[in-house]
Amino acid sequence: MKYITKNKEPIEFTEWKGNDKMYKRGKPNWNRLTSSERDIIREALKKEQGEICCYCESELLVDDYHIEHLKPKAKNKYPELQLEYDNLLCSCQLEIQKGEPRHCGNSKGSWFDDKLLISPLNPSCESKFKYTYDGHIKPEINNDIKAKTTIERLELDIEKLVDMREKAIEPFLDDTLNADELKKFTEIYLTKQGDKFNPFYSTIKYLFE
Repeated sequence: MKYITKNKEPIEFTEWKGNDKMYKRGKPNWNRLTSSERDIIREALKKEQGEICCYCESELLVDDYHIEHLKPKAKNKYPELQLEYDNLLCSCQLEIQKGEPRHCGNSKGSWFDDKLLISPLNPSCESKFKYTYDGHIKPEINNDIKAKTTIERLELDIEKLVDMREKAIEPFLDDTLNADELKKFTEIYLTKQGDKFNPFYSTIKYLFE
């Protein structure tokens, strides 16, 4: 899980809230946003995260990512935060294909427990997990129940994601690379290219930096 630094919300979102009667009355309603306004927000979140999922760090593929409310917007949860940009993230998996396992925002659903969920908005989140050369994610400290619960609730260690991490790791295990070449290869991989981070950034950083 990579730490996400939040930017200012899109000016179009700020202006919309300034003109929305319900929001100004202290009654925010996510459903009042149009699809074009949601698109603006979604693209801002995607860019903010370097085009990788807020939870698993897979690449956010075209038309396959969605806006994630960190603290759920359900009436019995945190409805007052449903239009607060600092509560919004971008998660993978917009539409689930038949037989495709759920993970990240789709697995989290309306669950939230501040005592049991490690948030990518927490500056120390990266230090809470470790990665293995065969693609698994584990708590950095074995008895860290918060890290363990986060992995389980977000399904971050399912076979699909393990396989994807392992494929990202594989080029770094090339026996023909000497120490200096591996260091340079790692530096390039961890360097943001325009608006984009490479997938599974934290995995590569943990194992090879």
